[in-house]
Amino acid sequence: MLYPKITSAEIIENYNLLVHFYNHQARKYNCKNLLEKPMFSSLTNYAFFKNFQLDPSGSGIIWNDEVDISEYEIWINGIEL
Repeated sequence: MLYPKITSAEIIENYNLLVHFYNHQARKYNCKNLLEKPMFSSLTNYAFFKNFQLDPSGSGIIWNDEVDISEYEIWINGIEL
């Protein structure tokens, strides 16, 4: 199954992202659960966390070459608004 691509994202409160999708739906995604995983430990630095970008294809949110979250993860585990 294909999941909608991300069109925009913003931080709405501490470690929560508001993510808008191509199909005009939005999800609130809490990143705090990720911080416990070694792969995402760099996100504990809030200045680094705030410095994300959208993947140009809309397939995720990226911080660097090693840290990203897919549209699938946000779509499935985010809270529909």
